[in-house]
Amino acid sequence: MQNSPMHVRHRRFLVITRRHPSAILLLVQLVGLLLYPLLESTRAGPLALSAFGIAVLVFTTRMVRSTPGLTWLSVGLALPAIVMLLLDVMLDMHWLRPWSAALEALFYFYAAGSLVAYMMSDMHATTDELFAAGATFTLLAWGFAYSFVVLQALQPGSFSAAVQPEQPRTWTELMFLSFALLSSTGIGDIIPVRPLARAVASLEMFVGVMYLAAVVSRLIGLTLLRR
Repeated sequence: MQNSPMHVRHRRFLVITRRHPSAILLLVQLVGLLLYPLLESTRAGPLALSAFGIAVLVFTTRMVRSTPGLTWLSVGLALPAIVMLLLDVMLDMHWLRPWSAALEALFYFYAAGSLVAYMMSDMHATTDELFAAGATFTLLAWGFAYSFVVLQALQPGSFSAAVQPEQPRTWTELMFLSFALLSSTGIGDIIPVRPLARAVASLEMFVGVMYLAAVVSRLIGLTLLRR
Protein backbone atom coordinates (compact mmCIF):
# COMPACT_ATOMS: atom_id res chain seq x y z
CA MET A 1 0.00 0.00 0.00
CA GLN A 2 2.85 2.36 0.86
CA ASN A 3 4.48 1.74 -2.52
CA SER A 4 1.36 2.57 -4.55
CA PRO A 5 1.72 5.21 -7.30
CA MET A 6 -0.45 7.65 -5.36
CA HIS A 7 1.66 7.25 -2.24
CA VAL A 8 4.86 7.74 -4.24
CA ARG A 9 3.50 10.91 -5.86
CA HIS A 10 2.44 12.20 -2.45
CA ARG A 11 5.94 11.63 -1.07
CA ARG A 12 7.51 13.37 -4.06
CA PHE A 13 5.18 16.34 -3.60
CA LEU A 14 6.13 16.59 0.07
CA VAL A 15 9.82 16.48 -0.82
CA ILE A 16 9.40 19.26 -3.37
CA THR A 17 7.45 21.47 -0.97
CA ARG A 18 10.07 20.98 1.73
CA ARG A 19 12.97 21.73 -0.58
CA HIS A 20 11.36 24.58 -2.50
CA PRO A 21 8.52 26.11 -0.44
CA SER A 22 9.15 29.48 -2.09
CA ALA A 23 8.44 27.97 -5.50
CA ILE A 24 5.06 26.68 -4.30
CA LEU A 25 4.18 30.08 -2.83
CA LEU A 26 5.20 31.85 -6.05
CA LEU A 27 3.11 29.43 -8.12
CA VAL A 28 0.05 29.98 -5.92
CA GLN A 29 0.43 33.75 -6.18
CA LEU A 30 0.75 33.68 -9.98
CA VAL A 31 -2.25 31.39 -10.31
CA GLY A 32 -4.21 33.90 -8.24
CA LEU A 33 -3.35 36.67 -10.69
CA LEU A 34 -5.04 34.67 -13.44
CA LEU A 35 -8.02 33.53 -11.38
CA TYR A 36 -9.12 36.89 -10.01
CA PRO A 37 -10.05 38.50 -13.37
CA LEU A 38 -11.95 35.35 -14.39
CA LEU A 39 -13.99 35.11 -11.18
CA GLU A 40 -14.38 38.73 -10.15
CA SER A 41 -17.58 39.40 -12.15
CA THR A 42 -19.34 36.06 -11.57
CA ARG A 43 -22.02 35.33 -8.95
CA ALA A 44 -19.82 32.82 -7.16
CA GLY A 45 -16.81 35.06 -7.63
CA PRO A 46 -16.69 36.66 -4.16
CA LEU A 47 -16.87 33.28 -2.43
CA ALA A 48 -14.27 31.75 -4.74
CA LEU A 49 -11.95 34.73 -4.34
CA SER A 50 -12.27 34.62 -0.58
CA ALA A 51 -11.55 30.88 -0.57
CA PHE A 52 -8.48 31.43 -2.71
CA GLY A 53 -7.39 34.28 -0.45
CA ILE A 54 -7.61 31.95 2.53
CA ALA A 55 -5.53 29.35 0.66
CA VAL A 56 -2.90 31.99 -0.09
CA LEU A 57 -2.80 32.99 3.57
CA VAL A 58 -2.30 29.34 4.59
CA PHE A 59 0.53 28.85 2.08
CA THR A 60 2.15 32.11 3.13
CA THR A 61 1.96 31.17 6.81
CA ARG A 62 3.71 27.89 6.00
CA MET A 63 6.35 29.84 4.10
CA VAL A 64 7.01 32.11 7.07
CA ARG A 65 7.72 29.00 9.16
CA SER A 66 10.72 28.36 6.90
CA THR A 67 12.12 31.85 7.49
CA PRO A 68 13.48 33.74 10.53
CA GLY A 69 10.03 35.29 10.96
CA LEU A 70 7.84 34.62 13.98
CA THR A 71 5.20 32.01 13.18
CA TRP A 72 2.89 33.06 16.02
CA LEU A 73 2.84 36.63 14.70
CA SER A 74 2.01 35.57 11.15
CA VAL A 75 -0.76 33.27 12.42
CA GLY A 76 -2.05 36.07 14.65
CA LEU A 77 -2.42 38.30 11.59
CA ALA A 78 -3.80 35.61 9.27
CA LEU A 79 -6.48 34.08 11.49
CA PRO A 80 -8.50 37.28 12.11
CA ALA A 81 -8.29 38.11 8.40
CA ILE A 82 -9.61 34.65 7.51
CA VAL A 83 -12.49 34.98 10.01
CA MET A 84 -13.42 38.40 8.60
CA LEU A 85 -13.35 37.04 5.04
CA LEU A 86 -15.72 34.24 6.02
CA LEU A 87 -18.08 36.63 7.84
CA ASP A 88 -18.07 38.97 4.86
CA VAL A 89 -19.03 36.17 2.45
CA MET A 90 -21.40 34.15 4.61
CA LEU A 91 -23.18 36.92 6.53
CA ASP A 92 -22.78 39.85 4.11
CA MET A 93 -20.82 41.85 6.67
CA HIS A 94 -19.23 44.04 4.00
CA TRP A 95 -18.18 46.66 6.53
CA LEU A 96 -15.43 44.23 7.59
CA ARG A 97 -13.65 44.46 4.22
CA PRO A 98 -11.39 47.41 5.11
CA TRP A 99 -10.40 45.71 8.36
CA SER A 100 -9.65 42.38 6.73
CA ALA A 101 -7.76 44.16 3.95
CA ALA A 102 -5.65 46.03 6.51
CA LEU A 103 -4.78 42.80 8.32
CA GLU A 104 -3.96 41.06 5.04
CA ALA A 105 -1.71 43.96 4.02
CA LEU A 106 0.17 43.73 7.31
CA PHE A 107 0.39 39.96 6.92
CA TYR A 108 1.84 40.10 3.41
CA PHE A 109 4.32 42.82 4.36
CA TYR A 110 5.48 40.76 7.33
CA ALA A 111 5.77 37.63 5.19
CA ALA A 112 7.76 39.60 2.60
CA GLY A 113 10.08 40.92 5.32
CA SER A 114 10.57 37.40 6.62
CA LEU A 115 11.50 36.19 3.15
CA VAL A 116 13.98 39.04 2.74
CA ALA A 117 15.60 38.03 6.04
CA TYR A 118 15.67 34.44 4.76
CA MET A 119 17.44 35.46 1.54
CA MET A 120 19.93 37.71 3.33
CA SER A 121 20.80 35.23 6.08
CA ASP A 122 23.74 33.49 4.36
CA MET A 123 26.39 33.99 1.70
CA HIS A 124 25.13 31.27 -0.65
CA ALA A 125 22.27 31.70 -3.12
CA THR A 126 20.24 28.50 -3.17
CA THR A 127 17.60 27.58 -5.74
CA ASP A 128 14.83 28.16 -3.21
CA GLU A 129 16.18 31.64 -2.45
CA LEU A 130 15.94 32.51 -6.15
CA PHE A 131 12.29 31.44 -6.09
CA ALA A 132 11.92 33.43 -2.87
CA ALA A 133 12.99 36.57 -4.75
CA GLY A 134 9.98 36.20 -7.05
CA ALA A 135 7.65 35.22 -4.20
CA THR A 136 8.72 38.26 -2.17
CA PHE A 137 7.97 40.53 -5.10
CA THR A 138 4.43 39.15 -5.39
CA LEU A 139 3.90 39.41 -1.62
CA LEU A 140 4.90 43.08 -1.70
CA ALA A 141 2.57 43.68 -4.65
CA TRP A 142 -0.33 42.01 -2.83
CA GLY A 143 0.43 43.93 0.36
CA PHE A 144 0.29 47.30 -1.41
CA ALA A 145 -2.83 46.24 -3.34
CA TYR A 146 -4.60 45.55 -0.04
CA SER A 147 -3.33 48.91 1.21
CA PHE A 148 -5.03 50.51 -1.79
CA VAL A 149 -8.24 48.69 -0.87
CA VAL A 150 -8.08 50.24 2.59
CA LEU A 151 -7.39 53.70 1.17
CA GLN A 152 -10.30 53.39 -1.24
CA ALA A 153 -12.62 52.42 1.63
CA LEU A 154 -11.45 55.23 3.90
CA GLN A 155 -11.26 57.88 1.17
CA PRO A 156 -13.61 57.08 -1.73
CA GLY A 157 -12.31 58.45 -5.00
CA SER A 158 -8.66 57.89 -4.11
CA PHE A 159 -8.10 56.21 -7.48
CA SER A 160 -9.42 57.20 -10.87
CA ALA A 161 -9.31 55.74 -14.38
CA ALA A 162 -10.12 56.66 -17.95
CA VAL A 163 -13.09 54.28 -17.91
CA GLN A 164 -15.77 55.05 -15.30
CA PRO A 165 -13.54 57.41 -13.29
CA GLU A 166 -16.09 57.86 -10.48
CA GLN A 167 -16.52 54.14 -9.79
CA PRO A 168 -14.50 52.32 -7.09
CA ARG A 169 -11.58 50.44 -8.61
CA THR A 170 -11.85 46.67 -8.67
CA TRP A 171 -9.34 44.35 -7.01
CA THR A 172 -7.85 43.46 -10.41
CA GLU A 173 -7.33 47.13 -11.25
CA LEU A 174 -5.67 47.85 -7.91
CA MET A 175 -3.45 44.79 -8.29
CA PHE A 176 -2.42 45.96 -11.76
CA LEU A 177 -1.55 49.37 -10.34
CA SER A 178 0.47 47.73 -7.57
CA PHE A 179 2.55 45.64 -9.97
CA ALA A 180 3.10 48.61 -12.27
CA LEU A 181 4.34 50.78 -9.41
CA LEU A 182 6.46 48.12 -7.73
CA SER A 183 8.21 47.18 -10.96
CA SER A 184 8.62 50.87 -11.97
CA THR A 185 7.27 50.06 -15.44
CA GLY A 186 4.68 52.84 -15.44
CA ILE A 187 1.33 53.57 -13.90
CA GLY A 188 -1.15 52.49 -16.59
CA ASP A 189 -4.68 53.87 -16.71
CA ILE A 190 -5.29 53.65 -12.92
CA ILE A 191 -4.22 56.89 -11.29
CA PRO A 192 -3.97 57.79 -7.58
CA VAL A 193 -5.59 61.22 -7.27
CA ARG A 194 -5.85 61.95 -3.54
CA PRO A 195 -2.72 63.04 -1.62
CA LEU A 196 -2.57 59.99 0.68
CA ALA A 197 -3.04 57.60 -2.24
CA ARG A 198 -0.22 59.31 -4.11
CA ALA A 199 2.00 59.12 -1.03
CA VAL A 200 1.45 55.36 -0.70
CA ALA A 201 2.03 54.95 -4.46
CA SER A 202 5.32 56.85 -4.15
CA LEU A 203 6.32 54.65 -1.22
CA GLU A 204 5.65 51.53 -3.30
CA MET A 205 7.84 52.82 -6.13
CA PHE A 206 10.64 53.45 -3.63
CA VAL A 207 10.27 49.96 -2.13
CA GLY A 208 10.36 48.39 -5.59
CA VAL A 209 13.55 50.18 -6.59
CA MET A 210 15.30 49.39 -3.30
CA TYR A 211 14.21 45.74 -3.45
CA LEU A 212 15.72 45.28 -6.90
CA ALA A 213 18.88 47.18 -5.97
CA ALA A 214 19.55 45.63 -2.56
CA VAL A 215 18.06 42.13 -2.58
CA VAL A 216 17.79 40.87 -6.14
CA SER A 217 21.17 42.26 -7.19
CA ARG A 218 22.79 40.56 -4.16
CA LEU A 219 21.29 37.18 -5.07
CA ILE A 220 22.45 37.53 -8.67
CA GLY A 221 25.94 38.42 -7.45
CA LEU A 222 26.09 35.42 -5.12
CA THR A 223 24.86 33.12 -7.91
CA LEU A 224 27.58 34.35 -10.28
CA LEU A 225 30.19 34.06 -7.53
CA ARG A 226 29.22 30.45 -6.84
CA ARG A 227 29.52 29.58 -10.52
